[in-house]
Amino acid sequence: MSFICDVTGAKPSFGNAVSFSHRRTRRRWNPNVQRRRFRLAGGRTVRLTVSTTGLKIIDRDGIDAVVARLTARGVRL
Repeated sequence: MSFICDVTGAKPSFGNAVSFSHRRTRRRWNPNVQRRRFRLAGGRTVRLTVSTTGLKIIDRDGIDAVVARLTARGVRL
């Protein structure tokens, strides 16, 4: 599964895991993304990979406005 949010564009970030003895090993932080199905106003359904922040944006603005922004940006749904 790709850990990229369709709405916000959140990707995994990378850094170091630092132990108690300060030994550093590389690690990554994945965003909390989920595959969700949304129903648009015309009855069409759209499946998106969204993070929890993206879900809050969809709750705030509405799915139709978010899909309009995605299509204007050139994302194929």
